[in-house]
Amino acid sequence: MNAPVLALRAITKSFAGRTVVDGVTLEVGAGEVVCLLGGSGSGKSTTLRIAAGIERPESGEVAIDGEVVDAAGVFAPPEKRRVGLVFQDLALFPHLTARANVTFGLFRLAKAEARARADALLAMVGLAAHADAWPHQLSGGEQQRLAVARALAPEPRAMLLDEPFSGLDARLRDGVRRDVLAVLRGQGAATLLVTHDPDEALRCADRIVLLRAGRIVQSGPPAALLGAPADFETAAFFSPVNRVAARIAGGRAATPFGPVAASGRAEGEAVLVAIRPSDLEIGAGGASVDVLAAQIASDGLHVQCAMPGGGPALDAVFDAAAAVRPGDALPVRLKSGRGFVFADTAAPAS
Repeated sequence: MNAPVLALRAITKSFAGRTVVDGVTLEVGAGEVVCLLGGSGSGKSTTLRIAAGIERPESGEVAIDGEVVDAAGVFAPPEKRRVGLVFQDLALFPHLTARANVTFGLFRLAKAEARARADALLAMVGLAAHADAWPHQLSGGEQQRLAVARALAPEPRAMLLDEPFSGLDARLRDGVRRDVLAVLRGQGAATLLVTHDPDEALRCADRIVLLRAGRIVQSGPPAALLGAPADFETAAFFSPVNRVAARIAGGRAATPFGPVAASGRAEGEAVLVAIRPSDLEIGAGGASVDVLAAQIASDGLHVQCAMPGGGPALDAVFDAAAAVRPGDALPVRLKSGRGFVFADTAAPAS
């Protein structure tokens, strides 16, 4: 990546004696979308607010285009940082038209120039026909695009988005999100998007930064976090998983449903194997399970089974055409190459 537009280095922040951001370092390049992902209380929104200048860190520094804007003895307020902000509530001005919302921050330009820029931005986000509409006359998706146009008006170098799509209907969300991010990438803005939704991060991000308890757990391209999670909690955060205890034998974790490759781990080591429901299939070579429940869904047949030897129920997703009913006994095996192996720190030594 070229020199980053936005850089946070070793950022730390506490509230009431509790550390909510703990040594966070990240960078966002021009035209790049980085998703700051985490559950409630992970520190993601506080990190974004520090980048914006709304909150100040106790230590560390924030730089934009190589210029330090927040550090010991240095502070540039939000309006001096050339960042655009879009929050969940959008904060559109209800008493101003769509065009006037966009021109609001262009007071340094001549009136005609501000109007021309606003109209160009409204056209870019698909709102050219709604320039004279009031915010309440726009749909949720149109209001979202208007908020982005307004944030882009002062030509920010970085765009900071805090859960901006969470209020939209699920069917509308994908299209609006795709259109908005295409505009931001096209403008070359460095975009930091906060979300609690793993699916949104996977769909949107060039890179994901996963936070837990204020610390970065893992960062990288979406495929890396999905395909090589750092720990069991990360695997479970991105999708439902079955938790299966096992021991290493011959470089593999032995599970009732088949072995999982685990090179580099000690013989006899206690491990946890994370198995996604879609990683299982009906077929010989695994374990016989009793079906407790079966329900059809858009992605297949969701089946809950009794685990061999007891314990939590096993969740599996089979082909929707599978003839499976409660009470059936099924042979279930792990698909080749599936499953993730992690150390089981709670298990007694062998």
